[in-house]
Amino acid sequence: MMTCKERSTLIEKLGVFLENKEQLAPVAARIMAYAILKGKTGTTFEDLVIDLCASKSTISTHLNHLQDLKKIEYFTKPGDRKKYFIIKRDTILISIDQMVESWNTEKDVHLEIRDYKEKVNMSGRLSQEEAFDLDFHDDYLQYLEEATNSILRLKSKIIERTN
Repeated sequence: MMTCKERSTLIEKLGVFLENKEQLAPVAARIMAYAILKGKTGTTFEDLVIDLCASKSTISTHLNHLQDLKKIEYFTKPGDRKKYFIIKRDTILISIDQMVESWNTEKDVHLEIRDYKEKVNMSGRLSQEEAFDLDFHDDYLQYLEEATNSILRLKSKIIERTN
């Protein structure tokens, strides 16, 4: 069983990561980290105020912002007036799509650079010692292709599990 201190440390570590990756304010990133670690059970407004040691207005502002960004959603339970906040179900799918789009753009640029260097090599203007080594681009393009295929397989599994 994880202690409160261990959970707090993990929330902070994940929060810093999300702050940078998602370009979020520190409290918003900690809210997301907290919601990720709470999972399907969700977290209440009161839990966030107490566990993140932030004011009600700060938590409220960042919860509203995260909902506007469609990163957080809430559900209610019958007979319970509280809102339970969870990570929006398609957040990971959106993140995967953005990652694949970025990798495809990077792949296109590397293909153009590789083609340019190959043409320069073929032109005979460079000596054997000056010729471009194309192995890096070939290896990197292979890496991008394999990474893209791998993340798309993960996306398919996520979609299958949610249906």
